[in-house]
Amino acid sequence: MVMSINDAPVVIRRKKVKVKGNAPHHGGAWKVAYADFVTAMMAFFLMMWLLNSTTEQQRQGIADYFSPTIALNRMSGGGDGLMGGSSLHSEEVLAKLGEGGLPTDLTGVGLPNDKEQARLSEIQDMLVGGGGESFLDDNLRKHVVTKLTDRGLVIELFASEQTPLFVEGKDAPYRIMADLVRAVTRAANLVTNQISVEAHLRSELSVVRDPIGWTLSSDRANTTRRMLETQGIEPTRIVRVTGHSDRDKVSANPRDMRNNRIEVILLRSDRR
Repeated sequence: MVMSINDAPVVIRRKKVKVKGNAPHHGGAWKVAYADFVTAMMAFFLMMWLLNSTTEQQRQGIADYFSPTIALNRMSGGGDGLMGGSSLHSEEVLAKLGEGGLPTDLTGVGLPNDKEQARLSEIQDMLVGGGGESFLDDNLRKHVVTKLTDRGLVIELFASEQTPLFVEGKDAPYRIMADLVRAVTRAANLVTNQISVEAHLRSELSVVRDPIGWTLSSDRANTTRRMLETQGIEPTRIVRVTGHSDRDKVSANPRDMRNNRIEVILLRSDRR
C-alpha cells in the first residue's frame, strides 16, 4: 500500500513560555545611595553659595546658630548639675582633664544676670542690624563682629587688606576707625557697663631686634580709649586698656590683616 504525503503524521511542538514577571529584581538600594549623593551635592553647593554671598558678620551669625550652648556639669561626662547657663564659648567653662572650670561651690560666683544679658543682646542687635535697623551702614558693618561671652559683649573692629583702620606701623587712625568708634559709642551709651579696650596686631614681617608689637598695640588701644572719650564715653567707665601685640591671632596666617583689630568689651557687672 502506498501512502501519500497527506497521510504523514502531524507533529506539533509547543514552546514553554517563560513568564518574565517571576524573574528576580535587583532591589532599590541604588535609589537610596543616589538620593544621598544628590543631597550631599546640594549641601555642598549651598555652602559654596553662602561663602560667596555673605559677609563675615553673617557667616559668624550662622556659625553661632549651630554652636551648642547647653550647660556643662563639673565633670566632663556631663550630668544633671546646673551651671547657670554659662556659654561653652568660655574657656573657663570648658572641661579640661576631666573637670570643668567652675568650682563645686558656686556661692559668691558671678553668674549671668538675665536682664543684663538681654540688654547686651539688644545692643548687639542694634550694632549688627538683628532687629532690622543698625547703627552701622553696610560699609562699616563689614568691619564689625560682635559676640556675647562670659565677660560681656565683645565688639570687634577689624581691618581688611583694602581698608586698614590705622596707618601701618603707627597709631594714627583712618577716618573709618573714627566712624566705627562713633557708632560703638552710640551703642555703648545705651547702657552703663564698664568698658575694656584691647588692641591686637598681625605679626611683623620679619624678626627684628626691637619689635614694636607691644608698644604699638598698647598705643592703638590708648588711642581708641581717647576716641571713645571724645565721642562721649565717661572716662571712669573705661577700666582696662590693653595691648596684646600678635599673641592672639584670629587668622591662621600670621600676616593676615584680619589680625589687626580692636576689641571694645562692654563688661558684665559681675566681671568688673
